[in-house]
Amino acid sequence: MRKIKQITVLVTLGFLLLQAAKASGLQQEFKMSPVVLGDTTIKKEISTLNNVAVNDPKLGFRNLFATAVTGDGINGARLNPMAITFVQNYISRNGKGFLAMKDWAKAYFNMMDEVLTQHGIPKELKYLAVIESGLKYNAKSWTGAVGPWAFMPAAAQQYGLRITRGKDERLDYYKSTHAAARLLTDLYARYGDWLLVVAAYNSGPGNVDKAIRKTGGNKDFWTLQHHLPNETMNHVKKFIGTHYIFEGEGGITTVTKAEAKDILLNNPADLAKEDMENSTAYKITGRFSSAIIIKFIEMDMATFLRYNPGFDNEIAVNGKYELRLPTQKMNIFVAKRYEILDESVQSLLKAANVGAR
Repeated sequence: MRKIKQITVLVTLGFLLLQAAKASGLQQEFKMSPVVLGDTTIKKEISTLNNVAVNDPKLGFRNLFATAVTGDGINGARLNPMAITFVQNYISRNGKGFLAMKDWAKAYFNMMDEVLTQHGIPKELKYLAVIESGLKYNAKSWTGAVGPWAFMPAAAQQYGLRITRGKDERLDYYKSTHAAARLLTDLYARYGDWLLVVAAYNSGPGNVDKAIRKTGGNKDFWTLQHHLPNETMNHVKKFIGTHYIFEGEGGITTVTKAEAKDILLNNPADLAKEDMENSTAYKITGRFSSAIIIKFIEMDMATFLRYNPGFDNEIAVNGKYELRLPTQKMNIFVAKRYEILDESVQSLLKAANVGAR
């Protein structure tokens, strides 16, 4: 079983062409302060969270964080010990209110999942909008950040959102999500670490770069966190806590780059012997999309990722992958591979262009 060498999502193909012109001017010191959300006080401890009893809160949280799993089924995404107390308190204050959001915000989350996936970004990044605005389209922070993704005017215009006296596209859920995805793509290309991306989204890359310099070039969030503004340091931990509330576990966006690499190298996803015997491997090259592949071969995403963990991230980094599918599905893929690749590329270009016009 192959081992994934790293989890990264880099700007490729259409991204490079479409974003090269603005690469040098990336978010010059944009300020993205979150809307202050009201905490939901829970009189009693949360009785269950991801089926983990917390009659003994310390035991419950310890078990939860120690057995967390990434979104595509890779074991080992544990919460850093330096965040446990903060996240535990955050879950206790906000868990009930945020879990209620799962129902009324389902349509928004589904749309964000689709858009972020089109851009090759982990869909869990949608939780940034939760902590930035509470998913309120007309949210406005004390610094002037507006909309569900809390865009400041300069950042909004840089990433394709129009602001006029009669219309502010920062209020548009769909267009602002595409803009946020492009911004997150640029930040990830810069840092290669999702925790640093969250930090830079909040206070600008200038503050993150300064913290890196102060620690002698160290890019580990847990090492440089105290050189960031307090608001930004806590913002990252709020994102982690929100992820735990909604997912019941940690994921690839709640750990540092080094932690993610260690998880994936030491916890390869193995298929059962029967699955291996009844499947076929095929080396592919090109910017294929898992969403487009499963549409053509009629397979659900969970099953596809069980055979091909980390597919979109790996294909985005290296442009190649040893695809494995049940033999019947592989026959369909091979027969339609050029059509699948063409639609995958078109989908990527469309995602990068939305809102830029």
